Amino acid sequence: MSMQNLLRAAIGAAALLGGVQLAMAQELSLWARARTEGYVRPLVEAWNAGKSPKIALNIIPNEQFLPKLGAAIAGGAPPDIMSIDLIFVPALAREDQLADLTKQIAELPTREKLSQSHLRLATFNGKQYALPFSAEGSFLVYNKALFKRAGLDPDKPPQSFAEIRDAAAKITALGDDHYGFYFPGGCAGCNVFTVLPLIWAAGGDVLTPDGAKPTLDSAAVRQALGLYRDLWAAKNVPQAARADGGQNWTAAFGGGKIGMFSSGAFAIAALKKLNPNLDFGVTYLPGAEAGKWSSFAGGDSIGIPRGSKNVAAAWEFIKWTTSDEVQVELLAKNGSIPVRGDLADNKYSQQDPRLVTAAKAMAAGRTPYSFAYNELFNSPQGPFLQMLQKAVFEGDVDGAIAQAQKRFEQLIAEAK
Repeated sequence: MSMQNLLRAAIGAAALLGGVQLAMAQELSLWARARTEGYVRPLVEAWNAGKSPKIALNIIPNEQFLPKLGAAIAGGAPPDIMSIDLIFVPALAREDQLADLTKQIAELPTREKLSQSHLRLATFNGKQYALPFSAEGSFLVYNKALFKRAGLDPDKPPQSFAEIRDAAAKITALGDDHYGFYFPGGCAGCNVFTVLPLIWAAGGDVLTPDGAKPTLDSAAVRQALGLYRDLWAAKNVPQAARADGGQNWTAAFGGGKIGMFSSGAFAIAALKKLNPNLDFGVTYLPGAEAGKWSSFAGGDSIGIPRGSKNVAAAWEFIKWTTSDEVQVELLAKNGSIPVRGDLADNKYSQQDPRLVTAAKAMAAGRTPYSFAYNELFNSPQGPFLQMLQKAVFEGDVDGAIAQAQKRFEQLIAEAK
């Protein structure tokens, strides 16, 4: 069942249970996905150490989060606070499942400094329903040692599609199973995170700003898909990449024989742990022309489900998470990038300038606004991944775009 259908079913059930009333909670409940536990738990512990009311953290398995949320809504017992992937916020807002925080957000002193992409996805019909909670940006990672061996300047990473092609060819030419580029060809979410910025940086998009129509039939989409097709056809990408569902996304580069791959801030810590001697740099994901770049703004948003009996207290916690104290001393100190652009360059990120690049990329990043995001982009059977695979592995760029455009239109219509 799609997310919007799950929510609608939950709403119908909740209507039948409209008379259910719950006693005032003695503490606040916060629900978060297992994937974010390492990020959320330290925040809750810091809050509970000196503030009140206390927060009870409920970590839910990733695949169970939406079904449990639907059941909680149907039973009239939602959590007080909810951390959720920002891509799902538009659908939750449309289905009237979030408390309206427009007034509180408008009065927040740091509002203009927060990730504007998170805020855009938390807006529906002129009202705002959530704040940025965690942040992730995408960028190009490159092996400085291999750049140097291939006669490339390790301090001047690629700034255009043509420069990516050139660098990849020279690194592959080193032989001995070296390859210039890597991407996980079977991973939908990975490629949305890293290919969409190429399209944006080339001046295009895949959806209209309101998510109502697909805009795949453009020169920018052809250029981005063409870049990956060229890299594959020239054998600058290992054959194993085609079937990689994301399991080897970071590890392939960590082995030291890949010249470049696109990823996010999470990869910085992972690579440092995987291969402490690996000399790698990061740069913004470029467009077809030098001087243009973009990033995917990912992460979680935090909001208050409709029906919470503790809105005022819940808002105090949410507001606290945007403070300098939390963004720098709790998050940046532990390697996370802030959701506030003005804190991207802080005393902790300065210890590893790659994190500064990651934070600045996220702050200027974009995210598709869609009520059918999961079906369009995240599904392994979805049209975005199928378009990429058909264009890259079969070489039919125009056919891939035409097929995806039609399927996008169908899925968007079904989500209305």
